[in-house]
Amino acid sequence: MRRVVVIGYPDTELLDISCPAGVFDAATRCGAEPGYRVELVSLGGLPVRTSCGLTLAAGALERVGGRLDSVVVAGGPGHEAAAEDARLLVHLRRLAGLSRRVVSVCTGATLLAAAGLLDRRQATTHWMWAAELAGRYPAVTVDPASLFVSDGNVHTSAGVTSAIDLSLALVEQDHGSALARQVARSLVAYLQRPGNQAQVSMHLAAPPPEHRLIREVCEHITAHLDADLDAATLARIAGVSPRHLTRLFAAELGTTPARHVRAVRAEAAAHQLAATGLPLSTIARQCGLRTTETLRQAFADLFATTPSAYRRAARHG
Repeated sequence: MRRVVVIGYPDTELLDISCPAGVFDAATRCGAEPGYRVELVSLGGLPVRTSCGLTLAAGALERVGGRLDSVVVAGGPGHEAAAEDARLLVHLRRLAGLSRRVVSVCTGATLLAAAGLLDRRQATTHWMWAAELAGRYPAVTVDPASLFVSDGNVHTSAGVTSAIDLSLALVEQDHGSALARQVARSLVAYLQRPGNQAQVSMHLAAPPPEHRLIREVCEHITAHLDADLDAATLARIAGVSPRHLTRLFAAELGTTPARHVRAVRAEAAAHQLAATGLPLSTIARQCGLRTTETLRQAFADLFATTPSAYRRAARHG
């Protein structure tokens, strides 16, 4: 059996434990050979009180030894305090040396960084904590957008359920795509969202703009993607000058009207690519990107992939 050790601590996010554990368990039940044996550990073997109020039994981190397949560090509201626990970091480094690979979920990346395991590596974490991680640990190259990042034998994932995507990718790495697809189907999950897919829909990344005028302009953009949406047109719709509209967009959204329009169009195209079999030229036209070349350029800039590759990954399995 492949031994998977999940490290928990006070105020761990329950999903950060259950998502990878569930995927590895499902892989075993689907016939993975060898299968996975998952165990939860903590300092002193104390029960792990999760942030939702449930408490989980755990083994003693200090007693873990021998050959390991994977060490998984969960995230959660308690990650900052855990990253300051010298004893925990000592044992994390020890287990990393015994393990074939090291994995973090969400803010579990903070513990990996504190232990020096992300130095000179690329990594990701929950988008809300990406800037904090990058600022606190300058030796780490933080990708704030991707669902998961693999750098050598170290794998980091973004917020909570992205651990499913990473765990499925690891199962596929171990046992092939056929078994990984079977696991995904058993979990009613995607197989698999690509690691470089954006963590969040831009419509969910932040609350709607508080400024009524900008909110109305954004709603107009979303409802009229194939229309003329240049700055002058949007300013005319808003009843302000283009310069004033640009100032409002910078203050409310931290971007320009043109960049916002391009991002909304690219996201709409991503949804169509995943959900339909429409040709790229049709999708580009319907989403206001006009040509397939413009669509490709938008995907390269915003998602670091091509529309065709995005469609294959999004609809795989």
